[in-house]
Amino acid sequence: MMHESSVDLLGKLVNRVDSVITGKREEIELAVVCLLYGGHLLLEDVPGVGKTLLVRTLAACLGGTFGRIQFTSDLMPSDVTGVSVYRPQTGQFEFRPGPVMAHIVLADEINRAAPRTQSALLEAMEEHKVTVDGTTYPLPAPFLLLATQNPLEYEGTYRLPEAQLDRFLMRITLGYPEPEQEIEMLNRMQERKFTEEIRPLLLLEEVAQMQRQVRKVLVDDRIKQYLVAVAAASRRHPRIALGISPRGTLAWMGASQAMAYYKGRTYVIPDDVKGVAAPVLSHRLALTAEARLSGLQGENIVTELLSQGNISLFHQVPGVSS
Repeated sequence: MMHESSVDLLGKLVNRVDSVITGKREEIELAVVCLLYGGHLLLEDVPGVGKTLLVRTLAACLGGTFGRIQFTSDLMPSDVTGVSVYRPQTGQFEFRPGPVMAHIVLADEINRAAPRTQSALLEAMEEHKVTVDGTTYPLPAPFLLLATQNPLEYEGTYRLPEAQLDRFLMRITLGYPEPEQEIEMLNRMQERKFTEEIRPLLLLEEVAQMQRQVRKVLVDDRIKQYLVAVAAASRRHPRIALGISPRGTLAWMGASQAMAYYKGRTYVIPDDVKGVAAPVLSHRLALTAEARLSGLQGENIVTELLSQGNISLFHQVPGVSS
C-alpha cells in the first residue's frame, strides 16, 4: 500500500468538492482521477447542472489559477492562447497570456467554436504549450482542461473531430440530481461557502509528485493483453466505424493506474480497468450510421466489448481477482 497521507489528502479533496456539488461524488472522483493522470475531462450535459461550479471548486481546493473560456462561433485562437502586444515605451512586443494559461481551465460549450480555434486548443491539450507569433510558451504545471459540451441536438453545436475527442481522457455526464439531492442542494445553498472562501487542500507541487507516482503503478502484462484485446475487438466490431486507437489504449491503462493510486494501491486490479472503461472509451468509438439510428450509444458497445473480451486473463494475474 502507498503512504496513507496521499490517500487521505485525495479523500479530503473529494469530500470538499462533494460538500459543494451535491450528489455527484462518482463524477468528482473521475475528475480527480483525470487530474492524477494529467488528462483532460469532457463534460457533456445541459446547462445548469453544476459543471462550472465543479471546476471552480476543484481549482480552489488546489490553490491553482483558474481560467474560463466561453466558446462561441466567432472566438479567435488569440482569445484562447493570448496575444503579443507592442509596447512603444520599450519598442518590443509583450506577451499577454490568454485564459488557457492557467492550472485548471474551463472550456465552456467547446463544440460551438470554429475549427481554427479548436486547433489552437488542441496544441495546448496535447503538448501543454501554446504558440503565439512563432514563439512557444509552456503552460503551467499541473494543467487540467475540463470542457463542457452541449448535446448535439442543441442549435449552433457541432460534432468535435475524432482527433480532438481522442485527446480527452474521459467523457462523463453530471445529469440532473435526484429529488432528495436537489432538496439537499437547496438546504446547503442557505449556508453555502463560496469558492473564494475555500482554502487549498493540496499544493501544486504535491499534485505534480502524485502524477509522477501514478506512472509507477504496476500494470500486469496479462492486464495489458486484455486492454489490447478489447481495443482490437473494437476495430473489428460490425457496428463500429472507428475503433479504439493506440492512444485510447494508453489512456485506458493510464486512467486505470490513476484509479488504483486514488484507491490506495501500487498495482492495478480488474475493478480499476472496468471502472474507468466507459468514461475513457465510449467517446473514442465512432459508430456506424445504422448503429446510431438504432439508438445505440458508445457506452452500450463498451459494455459489450468488455463482456466478450478475454476476461479470463484477469484470473491469471497472480494475487489479483476480479
